[in-house]
Amino acid sequence: MSKSILLLTPPFTQLNTPYPATAYIKGYLNTMGKSTFQSDLGIRVILRIFSKEGLQEVFEAIGQKDIQSFSPNSRRIYKLREEYIQTISPIIHFLQFENPTLAYNICDGGFLPQASRFELLDDLEWAFGTMGIQDRARHLATLYLEDLGDLIQELLDPYFGFSRYAERLGRSAVSFDPLHEALESGLSFTDRYLVEELEKEIQAAEPFLICLSVPFPGNLYGALRCGAYIKENYPHIKVAMGGGYPNTELRSLKDPRVFRYLDFITLDDGEKPLTCLLEFLDGERVLEQLKRTFVLKEAQVVYINGAKESDISFSKIGTPDYSGLPLKKYLSVIEIANPMHRLWSDGRWNKLTMAHGCYWKKCTFCDITLDYIKNYEPISAAIICNRIEELIAQTGETGFHFVDEAAPPALMRELAIEILKRKLKISWWTNIRFEERFTFDLCRLLKASGCIAVSGGLEVASDRLLELMQKGVTVAQVARVARNFTDSGIMVHAYLMYGFPTQTAQETIDSLEMVRQLFANEVLQSGFWHLFAMTAHAPIGQDPKVYQVVKTGPEPGLFADNDLSHEDPLGTDHEHFGAGLKKALFNYMHGICLDFPLQEWFDFRVPKTTVPPNFINKVLHEEHPEIYKPSTKVIWIGGDVEYKTYTYRKKGKEKVGHQLYFEHKNASTKVKLEATHASWLMGVLLHLRPLAEAKSMTFQEFEESFNHISGGNWNDFLESATWNALRDEGLLLV
Repeated sequence: MSKSILLLTPPFTQLNTPYPATAYIKGYLNTMGKSTFQSDLGIRVILRIFSKEGLQEVFEAIGQKDIQSFSPNSRRIYKLREEYIQTISPIIHFLQFENPTLAYNICDGGFLPQASRFELLDDLEWAFGTMGIQDRARHLATLYLEDLGDLIQELLDPYFGFSRYAERLGRSAVSFDPLHEALESGLSFTDRYLVEELEKEIQAAEPFLICLSVPFPGNLYGALRCGAYIKENYPHIKVAMGGGYPNTELRSLKDPRVFRYLDFITLDDGEKPLTCLLEFLDGERVLEQLKRTFVLKEAQVVYINGAKESDISFSKIGTPDYSGLPLKKYLSVIEIANPMHRLWSDGRWNKLTMAHGCYWKKCTFCDITLDYIKNYEPISAAIICNRIEELIAQTGETGFHFVDEAAPPALMRELAIEILKRKLKISWWTNIRFEERFTFDLCRLLKASGCIAVSGGLEVASDRLLELMQKGVTVAQVARVARNFTDSGIMVHAYLMYGFPTQTAQETIDSLEMVRQLFANEVLQSGFWHLFAMTAHAPIGQDPKVYQVVKTGPEPGLFADNDLSHEDPLGTDHEHFGAGLKKALFNYMHGICLDFPLQEWFDFRVPKTTVPPNFINKVLHEEHPEIYKPSTKVIWIGGDVEYKTYTYRKKGKEKVGHQLYFEHKNASTKVKLEATHASWLMGVLLHLRPLAEAKSMTFQEFEESFNHISGGNWNDFLESATWNALRDEGLLLV
C-alpha cells in the first residue's frame, strides 16, 4: 500500500503565487523523509476554465439557457463569445510573462472584447496614466478576465470568484446547514473541473493520506467538495484538514456532519499534529495520543489533545518546498491602483517567516489568545538566509514576502546585515509595527538589503483609541517612522480601521484628517480602510464589557465560531462612513484632492476636524537628538573609498589638503578632512562593511579606534562636517 501524502490547496487563493501552507508542510515532511506531493487546485481549475477549450465549454453551457433572461452585460459577452475564445490563450500566456509583445495589441484598444468592467477605465484613466505599457496591458487583461468571471458567476456558478470560492458559505457560518445543502446538491460548473483535477492528482500520487489546507473562508467549500469526492470514490484514503480557517473558526466544532467529508481536523501549527497523525495511521500511536485534533468517535465530535510532546521548534521545520507547483503558470494580474495590493497580486513571491507569532501580542482587537499569535519564536538571520538561498535555487525567484504578524526590528537588522554579507540580490517586503526603533539609519540598512515595502497598522489615527487598542504607538510616532522608511526609498502602507468601539464621529473625521496630512507630507504611499470586526479570540471579544461593548450575537452554533456582532455603546453608525473614507483615500493615494475639505467625501453632514492643519508637518520637523548607545552597530554601506591629497595656497603658502573619494553606482562624491582622520578612516571603513568574514564593530569600539589612531577630539569629530558627510555617504548606526 502506498505511503505517500498529498497536500492540496483547494480553490481559490491568489492568481499570482501559490499560498505557502503546503510548501511549508512539504518542507517539514522532507526532514522526516516522507514521500509527499502537493498541488494548488485553484490555479489548475482557473487554467482549465480560462483556456480555449474551457471557454468553449462555458459558452456551450450558457447557450442552453434563454438568452433573453441574461443581464445586458452577460448578453453582450455571449454575443462576443468568438472574440473571447480566440483571445483567451494569448491573454493567459501574456499574464504568465510568456508573450510580452502582446502588450502593444492589448493597449491599442481593438484587441480585447470589452464588457462592464471596462466602464471603470474612464474613471481610472488618470490613476493609470503613468503606467508603463506592460503594466497597463496587464490591468486591461485583468479586467477582461473579470468580465468573464462575472459571466460565469451570473449564469453558471453563483459561488465562483477568482480568489474566493463560495466564500459566503464559510464566513461566520455558525450553522453547517448551508454548506451541507450545497455539498449535497450535486456538482456545480466549477466543481466539475475541480474533481477532474483532483482525480489527476490522486492518480499521480496514490496517497494514503490527503491533507487539505484551508487558509480562508473562500477555500472551505472547495476543501469539503474534495473531501466528498474522495470519500465517495476512494474511501480507503484518509482526509485531514488544517489551516487558518479551522484555527480561528472551528475551535468549538460540534456538528458531526462535517466528518462525512473529512476524517481529521487539526488546529494551530500543523507539524506536530500531522506527525502524531501519521504515527497513529501507522499503528505507532493510539487515538487518544493525537495532538490538537478533532475526530468523530461514536457519532460525536471529539477534540483530542493527549500528546505530551511539544510543538516542533520553528528553527527545525525545514525550508518551504515549492516543488510540484506550476510556478511559471501563475498569472500576474493588476487589479486596482492600490500600490500595496498590487504587490499582492503582481508577480510571484517566495513566502517566508522571520519569526513565529507576534513579539508585541497586546493589541486588543487581535487574536492574541491563539497560538499563531501568542507563541513567539524568532529564528536566526543565518537560518533565514539559508532558506532564502535554498528557495532561490529551487524556484529561480528572488522576490520574498515575509508573512510575519509583525517583523521584529532587531531581527530585521540582523537579517539585512546577513543579506549584505552574503551579497544576495533580492527584493523583499513585510509587516511591521511603527516602532521608534525604525530609525532612518535602520531603514537605510533595510533598503540596502533589498527591502522595497513595509505595511503596518496605523488603525485609527487617534491617540485615545490607539491607547485603548494597546497598539503601543502614537500618531506622531507613526508619522516619524513612516518618514524614515519613505526617505530611505521604502514604500509604506498603512492598515486603517474605523468603527472601533466608543469611536465617535468626531474621531473618525479627525482620523481621516491625520491620514490626509500623512499623504500630503508624502510619508505614506498606500493605505486601506476596513471596518472593525470583533472576534471571539481577541481580548475585546472575550471580555467586551471592559470596552463598553454590548455583544449581540450570533448565538453559539455547532459549526464556526469567530466573528461576533456587537453594538457600539455610543450608537455611532460606523458603516455610514465607509464609502467616504475609501473614496478620500483612493484620491490621496494618487496625490490629488489633498486640499479638498473633508466634507467633500460624504453625502451627509460630518463634524469639522479638530486636528490642526499643520499637525503632521510640525511633528516631522521636531528636533530629536541622536543618542548613540555603546552597543550600537556601526555599518558602512557606502561606495568604494579612495584617499587623495591635493595642494592649495592659503595666505601665500602652499598647503596639502586631504580628501576621500566615494564611488557610487550613479555618482562620485568627495569629502575634505584632516590628515589623521583620513588615514584612520581609510583603515576603519573597510572593517565596517558587512563582509562574511568580518565581525560587526560597535559604536564604543569605533570611538576607541578613533582615540587610539586618530588622536583627535572625539566630540569635535561628531560635530564636524566630515562626520555629517560620512553619515550621508552611508555610515550607519543601527
